[in-house]
Amino acid sequence: MNKKIYKSSTILRDTLISIITITTFLHHVSADDTAIMATLAKSLSPSPPDWSGSNPCKWQGVKCDSSGRISSISLPFKSLSGELPSILNQLSNLKSLHLQNNQLSGPLPSLSNLASLEDVNLDGNNFSSVPPDFLSGLTSLQTFSINNNSNLPPWKIPDTLKDCTSLVSFIAGKANLAGEIPDIFGSLPSLQNLRLSYNNLTGSLPASFSNSGIQNLWLNNQMTGLSGTINVIGTMSQLTEVWLHVNKFSGPIPDLSACTELSDLQLRDNFLTGVIPDSLTKLPKLKTVALQNNVFQGPQPGFSNGVQASLGTSNNFCNPSPGTCDPQVTTLLKVIGALDYPMALAQSWKGNNPCQNWIHISCDLKGSVTVINFAKQNWVGTISPAMANLTELKTILLNDNNLTSSIPDSLTSLKLLQLLDVSNNNLSGKIPQFSSGVTIKTSGNTYIGIDLPPNSPPGSTSNGANNPSGTGTKNGTSSSVSTWVIVVSVVAAILVIMALCLAIYRCYAKKRNARYKWVNGSELGHSEHENETKENVKSTSTSETPIRSSGEKSDFHVYDGGNITIPIEVLREVTNSFSENNILGKGGFGVVYGGQLPDGTRIAVKRMESSIVSDKGMNEFKAEIEVLTKVRHRNLVALHGFCENGNERLLVYEHMPQGSLGQHLLQWEELGLTPLTWNQRMLIALDVARGVEYLHSLAQQSFIHRDLKPSNILLGDNMRAKVSDFGLVRCAPDGKYSVETRLAGTFGYLAPEYAATGRVTTKVDVFAFGVILMEIITGRKALDDSLSDDKIHLVTWFRRLIQNKESVKASLDPTLQPDEETFSSIWKVTELAGYCTAREAQQRPDMSHVVNALSPLVDHWKPTLDEEESIGIDFHMTLPQALQRWKANEDTSSSSSLFTSDFYNSSN
Repeated sequence: MNKKIYKSSTILRDTLISIITITTFLHHVSADDTAIMATLAKSLSPSPPDWSGSNPCKWQGVKCDSSGRISSISLPFKSLSGELPSILNQLSNLKSLHLQNNQLSGPLPSLSNLASLEDVNLDGNNFSSVPPDFLSGLTSLQTFSINNNSNLPPWKIPDTLKDCTSLVSFIAGKANLAGEIPDIFGSLPSLQNLRLSYNNLTGSLPASFSNSGIQNLWLNNQMTGLSGTINVIGTMSQLTEVWLHVNKFSGPIPDLSACTELSDLQLRDNFLTGVIPDSLTKLPKLKTVALQNNVFQGPQPGFSNGVQASLGTSNNFCNPSPGTCDPQVTTLLKVIGALDYPMALAQSWKGNNPCQNWIHISCDLKGSVTVINFAKQNWVGTISPAMANLTELKTILLNDNNLTSSIPDSLTSLKLLQLLDVSNNNLSGKIPQFSSGVTIKTSGNTYIGIDLPPNSPPGSTSNGANNPSGTGTKNGTSSSVSTWVIVVSVVAAILVIMALCLAIYRCYAKKRNARYKWVNGSELGHSEHENETKENVKSTSTSETPIRSSGEKSDFHVYDGGNITIPIEVLREVTNSFSENNILGKGGFGVVYGGQLPDGTRIAVKRMESSIVSDKGMNEFKAEIEVLTKVRHRNLVALHGFCENGNERLLVYEHMPQGSLGQHLLQWEELGLTPLTWNQRMLIALDVARGVEYLHSLAQQSFIHRDLKPSNILLGDNMRAKVSDFGLVRCAPDGKYSVETRLAGTFGYLAPEYAATGRVTTKVDVFAFGVILMEIITGRKALDDSLSDDKIHLVTWFRRLIQNKESVKASLDPTLQPDEETFSSIWKVTELAGYCTAREAQQRPDMSHVVNALSPLVDHWKPTLDEEESIGIDFHMTLPQALQRWKANEDTSSSSSLFTSDFYNSSN
């Protein structure tokens, strides 16, 4: 019995010793890991809570594995600052690193060769650089996220990412990624989430996407824009979400019948063309699709009731509702589908009748297409056999393009065809047997008459049985054809080189001549000249200070686009070396100078300060050029040109001699101006509304101004208004979508949802316009610190007035003194101002509705004579009598037209 007790106690003792030994081992951290963690603790500020003692395994947010090595560091949302030590990658057993939403700065530490690392989240920090090898050797990495690190310099997705064969999620939105997306995704079969929105990625979608397992693909809102086709997404059967909006993708939507899991497709704001494929409308799980602000053609797609589809108004569908197109339209769309839907045709082919102003198309009196003229367009693609469905065709001109394949046999069925010109392309194959009345031009096609094997490159032949001569042997024929091909190829190469040299010379000569003309002050591009005789009112000076985002990335890039780069010497000369006597106004951007070109054109030169240019102003400089290059409207200030001179940036506008609306509303007494009448105010308001309406919905690309205010509304000699200052403009989304930006604009005009969230739609401009209407009615500033607290904010105070007409009357601008008819107009504008400044964005009207509401309040022209007298013709006369009367008056008229003003005078 004692032996049994002794044996049991011995076993118990050994077990306790083992437990104590294991416990001690588990709590003993590697000396190397301890030193690394101590370095990390010193580099963070404030020091993380409970990071004390010599055992990091007991620190809050730190975990160790069974060997006592650091396996996890998790410190999210701790408001930590400081820099991460470069030795962090020596924590060889580290599996997860979560440091998101802090204020960490400095260089990212290299994470290379951390073979155990699986999960990394560095979102929402301020890192300043990326080491070239920081993601190499991470064979176990599954999730990597570095969202919202906009302070990083431009960096590329490293090719070493292909080593992360276990990668499931790669997330790097707003991380300043640049360059092309590497073609490495065939090596990442586990990848499901690729989210790279709001960067500066360029180039096309990599072909290796088709070999990946990507389900969520977010590449939207690239600064310059991804381009090329989106054909590869048709091969990605696992896709559930595709966000490609706000880029520069072109071509048609591919067949998506394989994408049966797709539920969300965002393609808006690109340059996509072509017919919407039926496969898109039939996707079983599709819930949301956005196609607006492209140039789609063909029938409007019909989606099921469960799909939220946004089509916008910019697409050129043949009918305003789902339904088939005219047969000729359907055929022509198939024809250009073989050419990958050229943008020029997508933009101009509108409606359901090709005989109504469709470029490159001619019709007979019966409305049948008789001529297709696609000559000299440099288009690529093939000749569509569908062209034969246009049975009345007489002429087909396809010469001087880059067409490949062969001439379709179906064209021989065109009974009325007289001319087919396919010269100077890359066609091959036999020439079909057309009737004797058809003229066929095929010169300049090296391989015409030669059957090339499928997918064979130009220059290869199968056997010589179909060579142009129709005879020969294996050796002799092949040799002669090859020699002939070589000679032709050499000659063609020489011609191409000569053409390139000529093009370069012409380009150089054009730029040289443009600069010469500028130096001599004889041209200013396409502008609206205004000659002023009145005393200039200094413009753009205001006490308002706009909020400018210090770190915001511009969505625009600078390109000439028709505007002229103006030499600094010209601007110095016309502004008298930027003399103080020529200053028109000052603002946060710098100074505006007036000047006059030798031809009499008055200009306003905005000279941005070098300190502004080196910081935030460069984005605004680019934005103004980009926007005003794309838009031109009578109610938007025109940009004549720009100048880059060292650290200086200068913008040249048309001159607006009567200054700003703000001066005429709020500073008229001190400037010695006459107060605006109510009718003048309504004309100005309508002009502004029309300009903003154009930006929102009528321009080819829609924009949000973001800084509407009286100082940015300039007036011409006739007191007609134009909107100015486009430095804060952003591309406008449609429907429920909004653009996330950093806060910019001017206090007092900011819509509440924008001030609260930083997200904008066109309704933020509507809000600002409503504030301007309130200023027009009351003559008060949007914000006035000199007033009592309940009156400082114009919108808040004005909303209380709307409840009572008498209160509105008592609060009007004292200079108005309206009669009952005028007050009726004022009351309608008061109500409109209230609608425009509604707290909820969706309750505000669109600018098109604002224009419609204001138009009846402006004085309209009324005829003073009856209809017959107004044109000098008695409509009861016979035609010979009318002609005889016209002939009798011809000698006293300075024009041969019956409808000129001189004829009115002679007739009356």
